Amino acid sequence: MNASPRLLRALLIAGTLLLAGCGGGPEQAALAPDATLLAFGDSLTAGTGARADAAYPAVLDGLLTQRVINAGVPGETTAGGLARLPAALATHRPALVLLCLGGNDLLRKLDPAQAKANLAAMIRMIHASGAQVVLLGVPEFGLLRLTPPAFYGELAEEFALPYEGEALPRILGDRALKADPIHPNAAGYRKLAAAVHALLRESGAIE
Repeated sequence: MNASPRLLRALLIAGTLLLAGCGGGPEQAALAPDATLLAFGDSLTAGTGARADAAYPAVLDGLLTQRVINAGVPGETTAGGLARLPAALATHRPALVLLCLGGNDLLRKLDPAQAKANLAAMIRMIHASGAQVVLLGVPEFGLLRLTPPAFYGELAEEFALPYEGEALPRILGDRALKADPIHPNAAGYRKLAAAVHALLRESGAIE
């Protein structure tokens, strides 16, 4: 019995993500010690639920020799991020962008296809600027468990991006790591920073 094209695509994406979790994911160019990383996103990047110095970009900055800039704007949708990104890239000239957007689209029940298109446009824009991209998946709140929508994995596969889609679901599924229903506390942000740091190392961006 022949598998449908849709099934084959789903199996390919699943296999790609499995390899990424096992150290066989997309590789990145090593970052120079004085490189700038731009953490671009919404309240999950800004650090809502904790002090500014406990936001995940601030914690990650302390783990790296490279500089990490927090460019998180609470309440931002993917459409807002797409409009804001050109100025952020021109101002900071990052070597790598940590892209974590989509949560507000999900909360507001906006079109997931449009969210995916906006994220794809941002990834293309970042690549055109000469920077690398790491994608963070934001979970959709469900009755049984928290999981990122499929479009995050599809984008990671399409653009061959290092992808972290498990950390936020684990953190937001643990009451001890949350400041409120949708934001981590300081301990949760530390775990997110550690997961991103591990992914950067796994991808070859840092030693």
